[in-house]
Amino acid sequence: MFAALIVVESTDLVFAVDSIPAVLAISTDKLIVYTSNVFAVVGLRSLYFLLAYISDYFRYLKKGVSVVLLYVGIKMIISSFYHIQPIKSLIVVISILTASILLSIIIPKKEQK
Repeated sequence: MFAALIVVESTDLVFAVDSIPAVLAISTDKLIVYTSNVFAVVGLRSLYFLLAYISDYFRYLKKGVSVVLLYVGIKMIISSFYHIQPIKSLIVVISILTASILLSIIIPKKEQK
């Protein structure tokens, strides 16, 4: 188990170091680069466990997250010829996640026989 933990943490470190050039393209402030990577590494695992926990209660949440990932992919593809403002992207992501949670609450779960 300890070996698996070491491998997972090493992978997190490699991906954190790998993303530094992307952050440097946006900001040259070393404090912002460092803190954004630290928060990403620390927060990503917590966010995964939170999503894994609440997806049991909101059955459409996984579909909502997949739509968000699809939106991010499309945004990356079209970014070279069309710019989407960050506030608009935030509104889209929050709307998708809110809709998936509301659908999970409104639409009753089908009972199995």
